[in-house]
Parts: sequence; structure tokens; C-alpha cells
Amino acid sequence: MNLREYAQKSVLCWLATTDADATPNVSPKEMFTFVDDELMLIANIASPQSEQNIFSNAKVCVSFIDIFEQRGFKVQGIARVVKAQDSCWEGYLTHLRQMADERYPIQSIFEIRVESVAKVQAPSYFLFADTTPESQVESALKTYQVER
Repeated sequence: MNLREYAQKSVLCWLATTDADATPNVSPKEMFTFVDDELMLIANIASPQSEQNIFSNAKVCVSFIDIFEQRGFKVQGIARVVKAQDSCWEGYLTHLRQMADERYPIQSIFEIRVESVAKVQAPSYFLFADTTPESQVESALKTYQVER
């Protein structure tokens, strides 16, 4: 499994943050990308709580999976809120705009410096020796009555 490949195959990621009192918050994010293996960008379209939490506690966790293969990655890192006046804004915005146009109002960008990466996968992969990505896809398509 390749980190950046799975990010591109994933529809959403989930950003976990905590506030100053360590109250957790998990929020789905639709626009996210990796600049390289050490820098992840997430568009803040409508997440004031995530932004506020990052100001209080920069440690974050992001998870994303291929929903059909049921495997992906968990990324832990240090986040920073990037605003339009910051020097890196235009470059970061260019990366994110490859995913969606201006109809998505990006309030700020969450820059995440990756500190650790771990693979995540459905328990079937280690419970049943014959589980493969192909069998997981076939099962998911059948279960959810989806055609690819």
C-alpha cells in the first residue's frame, strides 16, 4: 500500500483534533492531498471547531481508507492553520484546487507535518488468510449493491 495512492483513492478523510481541555473532535474532510510524504494539506471549508482546536493543540490524527478495499492509512502529525495572508497560501491552494473549483469556499488550510504513518485495514485481512483486496472489493460491492 502506498500512502499517497490511497489518499487519492479515498473520498473522505477524518481529522481528529482535541481542544485545550482534551475534548476530542472528529470531522470529515472532502478536500485533502499530500504535497509529499511529509506534508499533508486539508481544506477547511466549514470546520471552525477543527481550526479552533488546532490553535489550542496542534497534535492531530488523520485517517483515510479505500472504502471498497477497506484499507488505508492513519497519519499523526503537527498541524498549523494557514490563512490567505501567509506566504505559502497560493502554492497550497493550487494543490487543493486540483480537487475542486472555487465553488468550495476554503476558509483556511490545515498544514500537517507528518510525524508517523500506520496502515489500517479491516480485521478480515488478518482473521481470514484468503482475504485479498479483490475479495474485499467484491464483498463490498455485493453488500452495498454498488456497481463500479
